[in-house]
Amino acid sequence: MTGHLTRRPEKALTAQAVKNATTPGKYFDGHGLYLRVDPNGSRFWVQRITIRGKRCEIGLGSPALVTLAEARAKALDNRRLARDGGDPIQERREAKAVLTFEEAARNVHALHLPTWKNEKHGKDFISSLETHAFPKLGKMRVSEVTTADVLAVLTPIWTKLPETSRRVRQRIGTVMKWAIARGWRRDNPALNISEALPKVSKTQEHRKALPYTGVSGCIEAVNASRAGQATKLALEYLVLTAARSGEVREARWDEIDMTAKVWEIPADRMKMSRPHRVPLSCRAIAVLKQAEALGGDSGLVFPGTKKGRPLSDMTLSKLVKELGFNADVHGFRTSFRTWAQERTSFPREVAEAALAHLSGDAVERAYARSDVLDKRRQMMDAWAAYLAEKRDNVVRIA
Repeated sequence: MTGHLTRRPEKALTAQAVKNATTPGKYFDGHGLYLRVDPNGSRFWVQRITIRGKRCEIGLGSPALVTLAEARAKALDNRRLARDGGDPIQERREAKAVLTFEEAARNVHALHLPTWKNEKHGKDFISSLETHAFPKLGKMRVSEVTTADVLAVLTPIWTKLPETSRRVRQRIGTVMKWAIARGWRRDNPALNISEALPKVSKTQEHRKALPYTGVSGCIEAVNASRAGQATKLALEYLVLTAARSGEVREARWDEIDMTAKVWEIPADRMKMSRPHRVPLSCRAIAVLKQAEALGGDSGLVFPGTKKGRPLSDMTLSKLVKELGFNADVHGFRTSFRTWAQERTSFPREVAEAALAHLSGDAVERAYARSDVLDKRRQMMDAWAAYLAEKRDNVVRIA
């Protein structure tokens, strides 16, 4: 066995010699590379190398998977790295430590979760990546994702779902920034990618809304449907208060003063991160009294089917559309605002305050600090009366 143990010049082995090497021992090639054949027949590529003054051995894989040419290339790269003061062993460990895109995204999601305004934002972040990014990027190491890979994610949805695709691109970019900070990559492949995609109109698509004359009919249809009682009550309460879906679905009893007829929504549940008081009409109070009968110990006014959880985000919207109404739930705010503008003499700032919108410039708001609750109470009472009147008319016609 002395022949194959003797050191030989660079590239001493041949592919055929590697194939024929079955006798246990070490078959040297060059740059410290040798083929090790164990007594049990196992065969491995191994490289002897000096790293920062210390002699080491690095396994380069089995000849069944790594050809002679590939083993030589790896050995040469390791020698060059070690000569320049690097550590190929440490580099391999770090490469194995790099997370997949999905693992990195879930880490970023958990990191940012406490900073988002509400639970919905956190769910949207990860669910959009689960739907659109993970199928293509999920199993790739975050260090290996290219601009072409991100382009493959965005191209199918860029024109069909422009807002969704914009957010997906932004969220992929957030994951990449985290990977850059970890030292796993130097670039962000989600940057400047829109130049390679078709131009999309920036015209804002407004939420579909019913004419205010049709809102009471929608409420009647909902109440006559087979929907759950919590869903029916939540939708009517949403209409009566001109509130957003999330504000209603997550409403809690400790926010409501039945005696003062006021619903106080805390800042952390408001879009503008400012607390908002809502005056409650008599009909809104009646809806709440019906909701009290639903019971439950979650503290939620309109509990969902899952214990301790509010109604889902799609519950109200899906119901309205299934009943044949071409409207988004958010559109009921538009219906209310149009009614206030066309059928009442309430000032604009009162109607805007009812929607929790800022009114006037910064200087004006600095002096006008009232939330005009009393005037808004009159307006919400008038809105409830209008809906009741239309409902009575519908009943008489029937």
